[in-house]
Parts: sequence; C-alpha cells; structure tokens
Amino acid sequence: MLKKISFFISLFLLQINISNADQLSDKMNPESFDSLSIEERSPAVKNSLKQKLQGKKVISHNWMIVTANSYASVAGAEILEKGGTAVDAMIAAQVVLGLVEPESSGLGGGAFLLYYDNNKNIITTLDGRETAPLSASSSRFQKENGKPMKFFDAVIGSLSVGTPGVPALLFEAHQRWGLLKWNELFDNGILLSENGFSVSKKLSESIKRDEKRLHNFRQTRDYFFPSGVALAHQEIKQNKPYASTLRLIADTGIDEFYEGIIAQDILNTLKLSSFEEGLLEEKDLKNYKIIERPPVCIKYKAYDVCGMGPPSSGGIAVAQILGILEKFDLKLLGYSNPKTWQIIGDATRLAFADRGLYVADSDYVFVPTEALIDKKYLAARADKIKPGERTLDVKPGDPLLNQTLSYSKNFSIERPSTTHISIVDQYGNALSMTSSIENAFGSRLMTQGGFLLNNQLTDFSFKDEVDGKLIANRVQPGKRPRSSMSPTIILKDGNPILVTGSPGGSNIINFVINSVIAFLEWDLDIQQSVSLPHAINKWGKYELEDSLDKTNLKQSLESMGYETRYRKYFSGLNAIHIGEMLEGGTDPRREGIVLGD
Repeated sequence: MLKKISFFISLFLLQINISNADQLSDKMNPESFDSLSIEERSPAVKNSLKQKLQGKKVISHNWMIVTANSYASVAGAEILEKGGTAVDAMIAAQVVLGLVEPESSGLGGGAFLLYYDNNKNIITTLDGRETAPLSASSSRFQKENGKPMKFFDAVIGSLSVGTPGVPALLFEAHQRWGLLKWNELFDNGILLSENGFSVSKKLSESIKRDEKRLHNFRQTRDYFFPSGVALAHQEIKQNKPYASTLRLIADTGIDEFYEGIIAQDILNTLKLSSFEEGLLEEKDLKNYKIIERPPVCIKYKAYDVCGMGPPSSGGIAVAQILGILEKFDLKLLGYSNPKTWQIIGDATRLAFADRGLYVADSDYVFVPTEALIDKKYLAARADKIKPGERTLDVKPGDPLLNQTLSYSKNFSIERPSTTHISIVDQYGNALSMTSSIENAFGSRLMTQGGFLLNNQLTDFSFKDEVDGKLIANRVQPGKRPRSSMSPTIILKDGNPILVTGSPGGSNIINFVINSVIAFLEWDLDIQQSVSLPHAINKWGKYELEDSLDKTNLKQSLESMGYETRYRKYFSGLNAIHIGEMLEGGTDPRREGIVLGD
C-alpha cells in the first residue's frame, strides 16, 4: 500500500513541476511559497525550504513551529529559542502574519485556539470569533424585497464587519499561558513593519486578482497600489502605521484597541466608508469578550480527536466524519481505492447535512453537540453508506430522537482566506490556532492603523427563515457567525501526537480529514500526509484535485453515479507529529515553513 501511496505523492509533486528548488519557485501556482528574503534566507529557513521541496518532513527535538509564512515562523522561533511558551511564539507569529499575509488574517479578524497544557494534561479552547453589532437585525443581508444580497455586495464595506477578536485572544492566551513579557512579543513585527518585508508571490498574486475591489477605498488602494501600481513579488514594503499600532498594543495592552485610539480609528473607518445603519459602535468593541468553550472530542479507534465547538462547525464535522468512517476499514481499502473516497465523501455529505441545519453560535441557539457526535447516532448514519454505491438518502439526521429542532437549512457562503499556526514548545505544550478575516482582504477596509477589517458577518445566513422555520445561523445582535475553522489536536493514551489545521473556507474540514486519515490509517509521515492530493464531496458533486487526472478515480466515481469535476485546491495544512522526536510538515500548495530545534 505504501508503494501505491508513494506513487500518487510522486505523481502530484511531478505535476506541479517539482524537480528541484529553482524549478519550484517558477512553476508553482500563485499560492506558491516563494516569498523569502530574510537575510537571504537563514540557514534554518534554507534547510526547511529544502526539505519541503523534496517532500521531506522536518525533524527537531525540543520545539517546533509551523506557520503560513517564513517571516512568521522565524518570529515565533526566536521566541521559542528565548524560552517562550507556544502561546508566546504564537503571538509573535500572528502579529507578523497580519503584516506579511494581510489578505488572510490580522488584528482586524478573529480566531479559534486549542491549547494543550502539559502540566495539567488538558485541552482548553478559546473562542476569539467576531461578533455582530448589538444593533444588527436578522435581515442585515437582505434587500428591501427580502431577497438575499449578492455576496460581494454584502462583503465590500462596513456592513460585513464584526467586532475583531484576535487582539483579545492574544492577550487572554498570554494571561493564561505566556511566560515572556507581553511587550517582547511584538519586536519582530514592529521591526519588519518599519524596515519593510519582501512581498510574497501569494500576496502579489492575490492583489492582482482582487485589484478592482481593492480600489473601492482610498486607504486600501494607496497601500496595495503605491504610485498606482500593484505591489510586486519581492518588492520591499513598509507599513509604519501598523508598527505604531503594534507598539501601542505592546506598551499598553489591548485597551486602546477596544476602548481607545485604535477603537476610534476602527469606528471612523466604518463611518467614512458607509452610510448604512447597524454598524459597529463603541459598545460593541468595549463589550467584546473571549469565551472559553469545552473542546469537542471523539474517540476514533486508539485516538482522541479534539477540535473547536460552536460557533465553529469544524470540531463537530471532523468528529462526525471520523465517527462515521470508523465502521469501514480504510487501512485495508487503501488510498488508491475509489471506494475509499466514495465512503469518505458520503460521510462528509452526511456531516455537512447536519452542519447546515444545526450548527451555529450555541450562546444563541441550542446546538445538540453531544447528540451529533454520539457513537450510536454516527453508527446509524454510517449504515446509510454502501461501499461502491452512491448514497442517495443524504439529509440531516435526528440526533435528538424525534425531538428534532425546528430549524431550516442555512444559506451562507464561506470564501477561503485564513491562516493556521501549529506549535509545540520545549515544555511539552501544544497549540493549534486558525485565524481569519474571511474573504481575501476581508471587507477591503484598511484602518489608519495599517490593518484590514474582516467581513466575517457574511458567514451568517443571508436568509433568516424559510417557510416559517428560523435558520440557526441567522444574524442576531452580538452573535458570532458559524465557521468551518478546524484547529485540531489528536491524543493517544492522553498525550498529544498530532497538531494540525488549515485555511480553506468550508473545505478546511475536508483538508483536515484527508490529512488525518492519511496519517492515522495509511502510515504516512507528516509531510506526506499534508501533501496528498485532495478529493472532496460536501454536497453531492465530487471535486478532484487536478493532479489526480492520471488515475481511474474520476471514471470510477462517475460509474457509481457521482458528478465529478477537476479543480485546484489551495489548502494550507501546517502540522506537527509528536513522537520520540518532533516532525513537521507544511502544505506544498502554499508558502508555509517549518522551523524547529
């Protein structure tokens, strides 16, 4: 089986023209990781890049960090070298990501954090998701006739902006688990902002793709199109306003962000860009709170798989899919068997049917989390799947046994623009955090302080009810929109063995599942697991990564009755395997870097 899997990995790498490091920079897609100009690449970064190009894992003994950009990995690594915890390193990395990868995350966005405390042997999850304004109505994204707005009509501008959660999450996590001084963690971000960073290929290509929308607002246009020309790959870009913002937060904490100068900057940015009613107000920022929520964990064979609960759908969906798959011998079936992907796809469809009906912010609607991941319930769902036959009866289940909630199907769109950080520190603590501003460049609103504001509220349903039945994920004042972010930590015998997560909109769930199955069932190492081509079926149509077109998978799935199509995927899996050593892997489709010691 391993030979077959190795063949498919080789095929995938060949089809994106990986033959050596020089070729990769030129041949990779726009999400390539050719971004680096850190002192002409440090030896550690050079080695990590070489390992990645060769499809090899990175090995270390004391600590490890994997982020979406080399600047961020270096910033976090410097903190870990100083004796900082995983949280200390995450903070340093995240503020750098907000500078060098502004299209994906930043101070103006939100995040979900899983933290394994080695001293207490427990996993804690923190919810740093954005909140709707207290003045928001359920018809926020509807036209006067009650019909839903077009997606980008809702995204661009103030209407889509929720109260940012990232600064509060960084501060709360540091209060709980930080070791180094708060202000030390911003040095790298401030220095890079003042002196400049080399624009990555991913960022430059993202700017070109979104040129028209980025021109809607002067502050945003002037930043990404200095002198009227889009920022180019490897151009050195400064962001001194962002340096000032970071310095203020470093020196005074987060009060200025939620109640002071930065808060006023956010509110002014919103007011200047729109005359809409129901925008964020002072009270929305002042009242924002980080919420500790119970992790969603399921027993999968010898493993405990833990993720984030509502308002994220990631933890429930990952748990449901694994719980359904447990009935089937995926190890015996193998990666190259079309039945394997038919089974995984139908398990995903069943999970997404439940997700669309039941999952939303559990502070506002009852989410039957325990019932949805109950082993008996998932076994009954698994019985619907017949290997080799397309599952026809795919609809939400009845986890409450004839007490089904009177909800209607959700109507929302999730566009991929997110980032993920995985860290294990020298103290044995493990961290998995996914953060986002939702769509690429969020609302396209840049503050005077040098950071973009999210469009996270468009993750709510654009309809509030259908045929008299309310939608669980409808807009409500102060509510947090549903997410697919799936930061995940897997334990065996009570100890963490895998820390993982990915960007990718609603596909995040599938990216995580595919790599977890590859790692747990097919004995692949961590880099092989995150490199495998994707095959995804969420709602009935199978989407196959175009690197799979030399296999019989497409024909086999079509013979079972599935509609199929090829597409590119830009997953960004960043993962660490914890064993006798630390082994790191980062997705070849993006520009992530693993660093360790």
